[in-house]
Amino acid sequence: MVKKVSRRMRELLEKVEDRPYKPEEALALLKETATANFEETAEAHIRLGLNPKYTDQQLRTTVAFPKGSGQSVRIAVIARGEKVNEANNAGADVVGSEELIQEIQNGRMDFDVVMATPDMMPQVAKLGRVLGPRGLMPSPKGGTVTNELAEAIQEFKAGKQEFRTDRTGVVHLRFGKVSFSVEDLLVNLKALQSTLDRNRPSGAKGRYWRSVYVAASMGPAIKVDIDALRDYKLPETV
Repeated sequence: MVKKVSRRMRELLEKVEDRPYKPEEALALLKETATANFEETAEAHIRLGLNPKYTDQQLRTTVAFPKGSGQSVRIAVIARGEKVNEANNAGADVVGSEELIQEIQNGRMDFDVVMATPDMMPQVAKLGRVLGPRGLMPSPKGGTVTNELAEAIQEFKAGKQEFRTDRTGVVHLRFGKVSFSVEDLLVNLKALQSTLDRNRPSGAKGRYWRSVYVAASMGPAIKVDIDALRDYKLPETV
């Protein structure tokens, strides 16, 4: 069955040429094609030359967006003792110990990030089947297994995001809101590109960057010139 394309989308697609755009052009066009009646999110979809079925080609890391993500992030922390107070004082939205683990097992999911202290990980491990498929399982590599809860909570509230490639080697990530200026979106997109290059898996072979597309959450995909993005130099004030 052929999916029907709305008139709105057909009109937006007519604005997008089949070519790679310079980053500034692509982001300006992203803002122009964000015509939904709500504030849309700016999304990046990046295909990398990775096959995640091999352990040395798996990518899981975090990116700190200098201009923030524009998202309101709810953080759950699994800890005990004084770390519970630390998490509450730092602004965590949901905090608990064994009882929170049980609530999550029973279906509680009113959060966007899950953190845990290292001593709680043996109990948190049982949540793998629940949190894993949602990309919420705490991990040291993702900065979500830590004793430095106050610092971690502050970073994630400010726009830090954990991400990984999907099964086909594609990264899907929100990097701001369409209300951001082109300059701020470009700073965040550049931070994502730098993070991907810095964390290139050891098993990556051949061409690492295959394609980069940006889009508003309800808009058409816009191809970005990869070389131009990698060559872009951040302003000294960033």
